[in-house]
Amino acid sequence: MEKEFVPYELALRLKELGFDEPCFGYYIETSEWIPASYSREGIVYPSNSDLLPEWVAAPTFSQCFRWFREKYGLYSWVELHNGYIDDSYYKKLPITWTIMESESGKQYYERDIDHNYLYYTYEEAELACLDKLIEIVESKQKEDGK
Repeated sequence: MEKEFVPYELALRLKELGFDEPCFGYYIETSEWIPASYSREGIVYPSNSDLLPEWVAAPTFSQCFRWFREKYGLYSWVELHNGYIDDSYYKKLPITWTIMESESGKQYYERDIDHNYLYYTYEEAELACLDKLIEIVESKQKEDGK
């Protein structure tokens, strides 16, 4: 189940960007993921503003990608690379990601003709895509002086 939640480092960066959605769990300090306590009704959804300042809400990957779509108009997807690699060195399918800004149509992607920036698991590409989404918003916030 822990694989469903973004790693602490990314969760912390999301918190710094203003991510304050209800989550099923949270991180205490820097290394341990602690699941949320459950109420008698069965569910507690802590958000960053509900937690102690040193705790960090642990969103799922799905929550993060939805948040970037809804808050910033950044649509993203992970996919198999559309090129065929005819080389016995590559034993796995190359996977990549794409991000598109809904307003401007600007695209960010990680594809390289020499396959230097492709990933060989979906999870690696998903982490890299989320990292890039965070980087894009951090950069825009710096430009806006936030």
